[in-house]
Amino acid sequence: MDAYRFAGGTAVVTGAASGIGAALAPLLAARGSDLVLVDRDAGRLAEVAASVRAAHPGISVDTAVVDLADPVATQRVADELVAAHPGTTLLVNNAGVALGGRFDQVTLDEFDWVMEINFRAVVRLTKAFLPTLKAHPGSHVVNLSSLFGLMAPAGQAAYSSSKFAVRGFTEALRHELAEDGVGVTSVHPGGIRTRIAETARVASGVDAEEAAAGKADFAKLLTFPAEKAAALIVDAVEKRRPRLLIGISAKIPDVLVRVAPGGYGRLLAAVTKLAGMRR
Repeated sequence: MDAYRFAGGTAVVTGAASGIGAALAPLLAARGSDLVLVDRDAGRLAEVAASVRAAHPGISVDTAVVDLADPVATQRVADELVAAHPGTTLLVNNAGVALGGRFDQVTLDEFDWVMEINFRAVVRLTKAFLPTLKAHPGSHVVNLSSLFGLMAPAGQAAYSSSKFAVRGFTEALRHELAEDGVGVTSVHPGGIRTRIAETARVASGVDAEEAAAGKADFAKLLTFPAEKAAALIVDAVEKRRPRLLIGISAKIPDVLVRVAPGGYGRLLAAVTKLAGMRR
């Protein structure tokens, strides 16, 4: 497949009000893509859009405010965007949420909340835009999975379930769309410095002290700059890479899982314990 051409097409990016999504917007605009930025945070989204418009006055920047946890609202917005932007050639399903807690501490409603945003919204938006993307051979889809779409540590049953689902969906989609000339990339970030720890929910069955400690530990892992992650994603799109691992915190666990698919949990626990002793 030829290199992806950014100029002249429209890129739809979810989770665009902060983190990787916000970092992608100016990079895509700089390469000539018109933008449709989607997020639930209207204030931050407006700031990102205004910044891109100021830096790239020749680029069209549209926004849509929607909570992807609401399937009815998500479908409505998706249908509206498809109708309004027939020139869409890039879909980046970046939006995601985190939920900490063991499966016995998580309610089914909390579990479904994660799945609705992290997985079902990805499926819903991809389904809506698929006819448009297929109508433009050379289009591309990017779905953000995670390090926890490669491995599933304790306390991440809901999040890992959603990200493994994204990974499987994306790999099947890649094989299906190859004959249509549509590229597909699965992205597996490690610890990216975003607001995900700040906005993460804690399962209702987790006590306050455990919750605070878990959030603090999670935040310490987020060291890789979002801007650098966004640049790697743009490069992967252009080169039509099928899979992108971002950061050593994703690459090492990927090898670990391949070497010890049934026993990486024990190795991970040992490494985590050793790291704690060294702090």
